[in-house]
Amino acid sequence: MSALYDTLQRHVDEGTVPGAVALVARGDDVEVVTVGSVDTDDTAPMARDSIFRIASITKPIAAAAVLMLVEEGVLELESPVEEWLPELSKPMVVRTPAGPVDDVVPAIRPITVEDLLSSRTGWGFPSDFSLPAVQSLFTVQKDGRALQDWPDRDTWLGLLAQVPMLYQPGEAWLYGTSSDLQGILIERASGRTLPDFLAERLFEPLGMKDTAFEVPQSKRHRFTSFYAPAPDGTLELADAPDGEWSSIPRFHSGGGGLASTADDWLSFARLLLDAGATPAGDRLLTATSVSRMTTNHLTAEQRESVTLFLEGQGWGYGGQVDVTPSDPWNVPGRYGWVGGTGTTAHIIPPTGTVAILLTQAGMTNPTPTPVMRDFWGCVAGG
Repeated sequence: MSALYDTLQRHVDEGTVPGAVALVARGDDVEVVTVGSVDTDDTAPMARDSIFRIASITKPIAAAAVLMLVEEGVLELESPVEEWLPELSKPMVVRTPAGPVDDVVPAIRPITVEDLLSSRTGWGFPSDFSLPAVQSLFTVQKDGRALQDWPDRDTWLGLLAQVPMLYQPGEAWLYGTSSDLQGILIERASGRTLPDFLAERLFEPLGMKDTAFEVPQSKRHRFTSFYAPAPDGTLELADAPDGEWSSIPRFHSGGGGLASTADDWLSFARLLLDAGATPAGDRLLTATSVSRMTTNHLTAEQRESVTLFLEGQGWGYGGQVDVTPSDPWNVPGRYGWVGGTGTTAHIIPPTGTVAILLTQAGMTNPTPTPVMRDFWGCVAGG
């Protein structure tokens, strides 16, 4: 862990991140490294219980919640989502991915719950952002790190329905949109808001006391500032502790709306490693659901078409699944994801390892940052 400390401290010294919390758990052995400060003003040192905007490492949590509804029989994997999301009952698809948005054909089959879980709905981001249908999607699927700017879920869904899909349902993996659709599906199918459903069904049973869609006043002294890298390499303040996370936004994003801590995400990770059971022995998910969640569902062709995001790896439900050892940290079966606010969280089932890195410096593109790769390298070498 001293090598990990030195590695992360080097990034702080270089100014690429103000601070970081790294947690590595191997079975019951949990080690935590903290470096730097909660902001660029050195207001307070980073601490183990510092709270971060975790962005897209929200996605596995949303997927787990959908699977809870599947297990209850409220949803079925192969059922069309139009029962709950009628706005998506007659989707149109561009005739060719590079074609104009007004040259469309009807979807050849309905969008299913499994399409949402595996991110193969037909909406989302490919490696080429210049495609006309992708540019149209950008008008609706805005930066998930600024959720206060999003409309309410019904308005958003109505706007999305007007955007043609890039591919037919099930045909291709596309990033982002499916996880936000999962959040809306959970709300409509359960009759609860996503914040309430997750709190009652996952966060409270797992003791995830600091995970929510807002950070209350009583916890803001632990809440980090968030920064966006400027073109000259400096960090510009994008959101302060008393900013956007001071209240729950109109849109409850299953794709990236949560704030959390390293220990809270560890609790969720252990749920997956323990095949859906809590430390107290309560079962929140079946072993079958966890297996489906952490198993690759993509074909080789689907993986190869989105190397910008997956770098040749696969996708389960809500997270990446490593299938090839292209880098030292790509252990086949490793499951997790990265967040655009500078966060990563993975489980490595073959070794029972959990690796979590939380920083407050945002990503500028889908490629994992040097500090993320250095962290993964330290874990793999440990």
